[in-house]
Amino acid sequence: MVTHLAKQENPSAGQKQHSHVVKFGVIGYGYWGPNVVRNLNQLEETDVLAVCDKSPAARRRLQKAYPHVKISSNATDLICSPEIDAVAVVTPVWTHYELAKAALENGKHIFVEKPFTSNLAQAEELIELAAKKNLKVMVDHTFLFTGAVRKIRQLLDEDALGSLYYYDSMRVNLGLFQHDVNVIWDLAPHDLSIMDYLIRETPEAIVATGQTHLNGCEDVAFITLYFPDKIIAHLNVNWLSPVKVRTTLIGGEKKMLVWNDLEVDEKIKVYDKGVSVTTREGLYNLLVNYRSGDMWAPQIEQVEALHQELAYFVDCITRDTTMINDGHAGLRVVKMLEAASESLRQRGALVYL
Repeated sequence: MVTHLAKQENPSAGQKQHSHVVKFGVIGYGYWGPNVVRNLNQLEETDVLAVCDKSPAARRRLQKAYPHVKISSNATDLICSPEIDAVAVVTPVWTHYELAKAALENGKHIFVEKPFTSNLAQAEELIELAAKKNLKVMVDHTFLFTGAVRKIRQLLDEDALGSLYYYDSMRVNLGLFQHDVNVIWDLAPHDLSIMDYLIRETPEAIVATGQTHLNGCEDVAFITLYFPDKIIAHLNVNWLSPVKVRTTLIGGEKKMLVWNDLEVDEKIKVYDKGVSVTTREGLYNLLVNYRSGDMWAPQIEQVEALHQELAYFVDCITRDTTMINDGHAGLRVVKMLEAASESLRQRGALVYL
């Protein structure tokens, strides 16, 4: 464990309880890497010492934006640096395991882009290694830190929707085609991590169907998850849509909720609509009453989720606390992705988790 992260003893009254700065190295400065570097650079409690990328163009962009940061083309420079406390791995999923493992072996805390690893065995090994070395693992499930998801979690905690019936999500766009993973591994981790955080139950089984049209990877897919207590979830992920849609419906016994992430103001709308069933002697006299009440849009905190997430990561390192999006959360998502891939290969066979 990095000793210089210990908290100050007896901080004087009114003084901020600041620990020493956590020094970061970032591997990968492609699509998401610049956002990670920018946010780490803005945090008071962090210092970005080094960034590495194989692409000369990425290194030039980096040099221009952050002249004070050490730049390298080799991840080992950064992983082996005794000055660095934590490493952010912002690279394609097939590289995660090797880089994260090397960082942990060198005593670094790790922040890994989603999905955590390419398979379950890798995730299990990294979790075990981190536990043995008393190091933190955070998987970048950014959406858990958005004002919208936090508000939905609050509503569920307050039982505002009643017993959950379904979670239905559509995440489609004319997409950034990936060459190393299909649309499920690219887009579904967002919804699977949100669902894992919001729904208290663990899914029992999964069904996935999809099709490849362009480059040998599935570019359209549909995933259904069966939970205990009759909760069902459905995800629609697609790189071939003419429009971008980011909409989730969550239906409960008391109320229903629509979350449109592309809305600027009213991202969440809660509808006081529902169905109540009353029976009179025997099943045939089933009476169904439809209830239609008000719609309200709760106030949502406007925050940059990645900024909140990285600040939380640093806080968990400093205070040595467990995080909501740790390796175990990453592993649960990888487990669902693996099961979905298995079902996809069998054209929609039911795969038990």
